[in-house]
Amino acid sequence: MVTETDDSMLLRVLGSLNEAQKRWLLGREALRRGRGGIRDMCTLTGISKPTVIKGIRELESGTELLEEGRVRRPGGGRKKITDIHPALTKDLHGLLEATTAGDPMRLLKWTSKSTYKIRDYLQGRGYEISEDTVCRLLKEIGYSLQGNVKTKEGRNHPDRDAQFRYLHEQAKAFIGSGDPVLSVDAKKKEKIGDFKNSGVKWRKTGEPREVNVYDFLALAEGQAALYGAYDPQRNAGMVNVGMSHDTAAFAVESIRRWWRHVGRHHYSSSRRLLLCADGGGSNGSRNRLWKWAVQEFADTTGLSITICHYPPGASKWNAIEHRMFSFISINWRGEPLVSYETVIQLINATTTKTGLKLKAILDKHIYPTGIKVSDEEMKKLSVKGHDTFPHWNYTIKPRR
Repeated sequence: MVTETDDSMLLRVLGSLNEAQKRWLLGREALRRGRGGIRDMCTLTGISKPTVIKGIRELESGTELLEEGRVRRPGGGRKKITDIHPALTKDLHGLLEATTAGDPMRLLKWTSKSTYKIRDYLQGRGYEISEDTVCRLLKEIGYSLQGNVKTKEGRNHPDRDAQFRYLHEQAKAFIGSGDPVLSVDAKKKEKIGDFKNSGVKWRKTGEPREVNVYDFLALAEGQAALYGAYDPQRNAGMVNVGMSHDTAAFAVESIRRWWRHVGRHHYSSSRRLLLCADGGGSNGSRNRLWKWAVQEFADTTGLSITICHYPPGASKWNAIEHRMFSFISINWRGEPLVSYETVIQLINATTTKTGLKLKAILDKHIYPTGIKVSDEEMKKLSVKGHDTFPHWNYTIKPRR
């Protein structure tokens, strides 16, 4: 008599066996149970009748055990579709040839056709194939799913590496003497309102956040201009959230606010400051208003401001990009920036495992564009270029 306990034990044992061992055990059990044993094994385990019968025949014929580590005999199992249809690989290559891109010197390629379209094409040519098999074949011949990767920076400037070394030496010297080093830059403007923000966040199933269909600026309450200052020594930063334009005056006001709210409290004995900035934009190396505004900042604070610009095409190496701005974007992904207050709160709530601390401040001032600084005004500035690449490295000292 077979009990329910026997069946449960049999199922547990089957879970630890390979294919051949399962056949033999089921064949033996079917023989032991006598009439109806094969049917019982099929019902209990879900294994097909031919498999159970094969196990019985192997037991009755005295089939020897397979070599250690093998489940099937050499040549056993289902044949690959490429073995059944040798022309399949050629047809697949022919299909992909017109829609393939990638570096010809690399083995990895990509195609714009989906596995479903490729499957339909091959089925139309008489192949019985699924999209999963198509995916496997694509990987075997060197294809993969890939997105766009921002890696092209244009031509490297001949002084690129030398400027990186000089910037590193300057930062090391400032940090060594206990003086502040700031990585500064502007983040892209954000529209304020019910607009889709890339990314996803956890919400109750079936209740997605509804936002505007169109991203027209006319539907926005305004735009947020974000300028940040990141202190690598303290792993802390501040973001000035403007309601106006991203101008050089706005950039320097953001640095001034960092000094007023944060810097002077942590670096009270310092009389100099190093700014590491990109070479273009509101803090560009050729921006006259930038230098004029920094001069005013130096005059009012008494700080000697040294500025080192990153070489052209190297903005992604700026520490603020990958150590501060990237985490702000991660924190507010999938969350519409419906108000300036929302922007402030989301930035303040941004943290990392390494202990990043952020402070955001709303700047309601209006910063007009088109302000010109004359040659005469430039001559009055106390700007001294360094011996090494003076167009990228210079110090602005207080005039009094």
